Amino acid sequence: MRRTSSFRTRTLLLALTLSPLLPGAADAQVAAPGPALQGESCSVDGLMDSIRRGLQSKSEAYKKYLRTVLREAAVTLPDSELKAAFERETDPVMAEHLAAALVARTERGADPQAIKAVAKRALEERDPAVRAATVRSLRRTSALESTDGVYEQLVRDASPEVRQEVATNIVEDIQHVYAGIHPPASNAAVSAAVAATDPKVTAKILGNLDTQRISAESTGRIQSLLRDEDAEVRKAAALALGGVPAEQMASARQSVLALYRDERDVGVRKALLRSIAQLGFIGAVPELQRLRSLEPRLAPEIDTWIRVLSLDLQEWNLILREKQRLQQVP
Repeated sequence: MRRTSSFRTRTLLLALTLSPLLPGAADAQVAAPGPALQGESCSVDGLMDSIRRGLQSKSEAYKKYLRTVLREAAVTLPDSELKAAFERETDPVMAEHLAAALVARTERGADPQAIKAVAKRALEERDPAVRAATVRSLRRTSALESTDGVYEQLVRDASPEVRQEVATNIVEDIQHVYAGIHPPASNAAVSAAVAATDPKVTAKILGNLDTQRISAESTGRIQSLLRDEDAEVRKAAALALGGVPAEQMASARQSVLALYRDERDVGVRKALLRSIAQLGFIGAVPELQRLRSLEPRLAPEIDTWIRVLSLDLQEWNLILREKQRLQQVP
């Protein structure tokens, strides 16, 4: 009797547990009226509020996601509201988010003038932190060409942080946007490097610049920097001249050879040797042999260059790789 009663109790409990899963119960739940859905339009203020809250998160991935959401939504957001929000924003991080959204509008063909509004604030903003943040929003975009030479002005900014952000922008734009093969962008980079009053900025731009498509005028500007008072600028100029177009090689070779004879900084001379090798390939061997006695400390460096160039390799990257290999051999 006790066993029967216990069995019935367990059966009843099982039925109660499974009842929500039975077809009848499921139908009843589906049929129950739910809350009415309310339509909501995407707004600049709403997105900015979400971003401000999201910035409190410790997740960098989530913060990046928020920036991406705003940038992706920029094309559909009201242009006037977006610009107004950017112009009144004083927090550097938020200003960078809004600036990036405006730049995205230009990059996607929605508003050619949006990127110029960002460049204008980068020039006129009083707070150097906001200026630097605004400059960062222009990175890896067409700003080098589409902002009417704004970088030539910003490389002379009073803030070292702003100047360095501009230099980084130029280097990354040339490498990742133009792949070093777009003459107008490369020439604009040279103009900015020459216009800079900060030797670190000039050296950073020229030391990372692919000069294979620059104009004769730009080559001449770089040559003028071979006599700069700062050794790092001279070194960067020497490296940049090594990659100039074929029709400008003769002039560049004469410049670097002349400087090598007068130069006293070993680091600059080492860069000049690389430039001489790049400008002449196997044809540079006689010139390197004549230079060997001028700087005994660099005789091993010259000997290595002569060994590599004598292999008559036809690609500069192969020459560099072989030189590195030889220097690693005991």
